[in-house]
Amino acid sequence: MATEASFPGLSRIGQIAINVHDVARAIVFYRDTLGMKFLFEVPKMAFFDCGGVRLMLALPERPEFDHPASILYYKVDDIDAAHGVLASRGVQFVVKPYRVARMPDHDLWLAEFNDVDGNLLALMSEVRPA
Repeated sequence: MATEASFPGLSRIGQIAINVHDVARAIVFYRDTLGMKFLFEVPKMAFFDCGGVRLMLALPERPEFDHPASILYYKVDDIDAAHGVLASRGVQFVVKPYRVARMPDHDLWLAEFNDVDGNLLALMSEVRPA
């Protein structure tokens, strides 16, 4: 049993769930369009590896769970290149890459898009000065 002193706190995400309404269609989008590593599929669920974090696409278990996911921000090195590749694969971006903030050592850039179920996703890039 963990005690207050022995429990260091939460620090890693093991899995993120995203609601989908058609698992087969979602697999095609996440695997083929976004290029994510497909792990496996079980009835009503599919799993992908996202840099060591498991992404679960699943049918909502109950009506109260049927809502859009939280926004997932996928970190990329070159946001313009990633945007170009995904747009060429048919991803419809809400907005093209734009600078959100100037930080002391980098600029933060985002580009938002929707998956096939309308969940909002985004590319995120920390652009360092040349």
